[in-house]
Amino acid sequence: GTLFLYINEPCVVVGCNQSILAEADTTFCASQGVGLFRRLSGGGAVYHDLGNLNFCFITNRIPGQSPLGVAFLEPVTAVLNALGVPVEVGSRKDLWLPSNYKVSGTASHVGKTRELHHGTILYDTSLEMLQRCLTPNSAGRVKAAVASVPSPVKNIRDFLREKGLEAVDTQTFVQRFTLQMLACLPDLVPIDFSDAEADEITEIADKTYLSTAWTFKK
Repeated sequence: GTLFLYINEPCVVVGCNQSILAEADTTFCASQGVGLFRRLSGGGAVYHDLGNLNFCFITNRIPGQSPLGVAFLEPVTAVLNALGVPVEVGSRKDLWLPSNYKVSGTASHVGKTRELHHGTILYDTSLEMLQRCLTPNSAGRVKAAVASVPSPVKNIRDFLREKGLEAVDTQTFVQRFTLQMLACLPDLVPIDFSDAEADEITEIADKTYLSTAWTFKK
């Protein structure tokens, strides 16, 4: 399997079957330079910025095992617990603090032989921007679009501060998270994309996932 850890510039990412106009304040996003994107997986709309760490697992499907379980969250939960963050898995395959605040949402895409699971980790995200960007300016829901289910959210860094624990900056948190994940999953081997692979990824993105037709298909 493959694990990606990544951080994006400020943007809103909606699920494959959602309407951007029903999930985001597109006018506000444009005024703030916040990108608008649609992903291949389902799930609800999320806000990314430099204080949000994303993870993505891509693995082969295991015959006889449901690809829609919560097993992929086990290493994430273990790593966060080891870092002093006592998260638990919620009913929507999300992660919650004991005080009933959500710190991670996930989504999945399952193919015939492969499965992809990914999620967010709110560490030091601008919750004000998150709220503004994810409050749509269009009235009503768009027919045939899947609406997000809002949840109270909190930054892990704020939680650590409230508990009197060390609340390092985002870069240090990401470093510690990565090292802990490598310890948790010892078979992981860091790799770099070749130039040819990078070019192929860019070509696919430009052709489909960055196109206006894809982003605003609903």
